[in-house]
Amino acid sequence: MDAPPKMIYLPDTMINWPWPRAINPHFEDVKAEVDASFRDFKALSPESQEAFDKIDCARLAALAYPNAPIEHLRIGCDLMNVFFLVEEYTDVENGAVTKEMVDIVLDALHNPHKIRPEGECILGEIARHRFWAHAIQFASLPSQHHFLQTFTAYLHAVVVEASDREHGHRHSINDYLKLRRGTVGVTPCFPIFEMEMDLPDEVFYHPVIVDLANCIVELIIIDNDMISYNKEQAAGNEDHGLISTVMLELGLDRGSAMAWAAHFHAEIQKRFINGLAKVPSWGPSIDVPVKEYLDGLANWARANHCWSYEGQRYCGTRGPEIQQTRLVPLLPKASRKVA
Repeated sequence: MDAPPKMIYLPDTMINWPWPRAINPHFEDVKAEVDASFRDFKALSPESQEAFDKIDCARLAALAYPNAPIEHLRIGCDLMNVFFLVEEYTDVENGAVTKEMVDIVLDALHNPHKIRPEGECILGEIARHRFWAHAIQFASLPSQHHFLQTFTAYLHAVVVEASDREHGHRHSINDYLKLRRGTVGVTPCFPIFEMEMDLPDEVFYHPVIVDLANCIVELIIIDNDMISYNKEQAAGNEDHGLISTVMLELGLDRGSAMAWAAHFHAEIQKRFINGLAKVPSWGPSIDVPVKEYLDGLANWARANHCWSYEGQRYCGTRGPEIQQTRLVPLLPKASRKVA
């Protein structure tokens, strides 16, 4: 008889998180529209398009923005698609090629009414035409400014990640988290919450608000890297993840590294909850949208956790089962093709 597969235990990091799951009621309609429009660009190979369909980016947006009006949900869905495309195109490239792609996307975002050159990488046109030219019709000027700043930081981090991958560079836990806060691509999603707000820079960049945002980003990093570890180790890509970084630096086995990550997650949750009590008052006209903004941030952590099991990116069709049992069969290493 074959030996039973080794199992990975995934701690339930979000069991005590106060924000419950919610999903936008416009999800199904917007998903059908956005997915069809995305396919029209023919930006992916048939194999990659199949993988994209399983990821269900629209579901992530609908979970992340459950109260958004339909147009804002469309914009959120388009942004998720842009993130997926940037990852898909740059994950296989070196630092120099990634930098070229990033420069194209940045130019497209800063020139949303400029037609892209023929033959240029499709990332520019999708970022410009499908996402940003549409978004700026609905977004307040402060939210546009905050998006461009945070998305630029994300793209620069993607270039660093590509260079690290090219040169086989490994990070310490602290350095990994510092880079991952950029590459995880969460912070640029937050301005979607303020599209109808006029949050001034003194609020958006206030140290307490920034730390609360960083808490949510780190919660998502931990959850993402825990659930994706199995898929990444099977593909031989686990060197650039939190779990393998913890295993290497602290000399822990897989289970102990998962437990370490879960404890770290719990500490960050406490930091966020305690941080809410430190939010200053700017007067009723600002305090009300600030509370709405922070509730949106907190929900993002729940949304990402739910999507990780409801979509098929990490667990295939077994997500709901794994969410209940917390047990994942360790995938075998993929065989490497010999040239």
